[in-house]
Amino acid sequence: RRNYKNVFDAIGRIFREEGPKRLYAGLAPNVLRGMSMNVGMLACYDQAKDAIAVHVTKDKDPKKPSVVTNLLSSAVAGFTSAFFSLPFDMLKSRMQDMKPDAKGNMPYSGLADCTLAIFRKEGLLAFWTGFPAYYGRCAPHAMIILLTIEQVTKVYRSVFVVAKPVPLAS
Repeated sequence: RRNYKNVFDAIGRIFREEGPKRLYAGLAPNVLRGMSMNVGMLACYDQAKDAIAVHVTKDKDPKKPSVVTNLLSSAVAGFTSAFFSLPFDMLKSRMQDMKPDAKGNMPYSGLADCTLAIFRKEGLLAFWTGFPAYYGRCAPHAMIILLTIEQVTKVYRSVFVVAKPVPLAS
């Protein structure tokens, strides 16, 4: 713990004691984590929904999936979201937590160096350490977001989308 009084104290002390560059430690993997999380969630959701509606819940109309279908597919999307983003989350945490050694050198010089160091010392599976707990955090997020999007889309379509345009007579 660094015993910051508040967020402004933390920003000021980091700026003064560690330099302005340190305020952005972990920025690149954080951006990559956010991107991979959304790709994992959004790209897989519709595919999972179609497959689950046809093969698991056997919905009568796959274009109008049941709540169970939506829940299951959002859980799958949460899984892929966690799987894609956990390596970047781990890199982000490592880079944000690094402290200089006795000589004042940082353990990692950047994102690539951090990635290679972890891979060499801990192996490939180290990037998914703590996956069950991370999935336990990502799945509810994905479920809430995706189920909310479903409802908002239904309301939007019922209010703003006209069924079929009427062709003009020639």
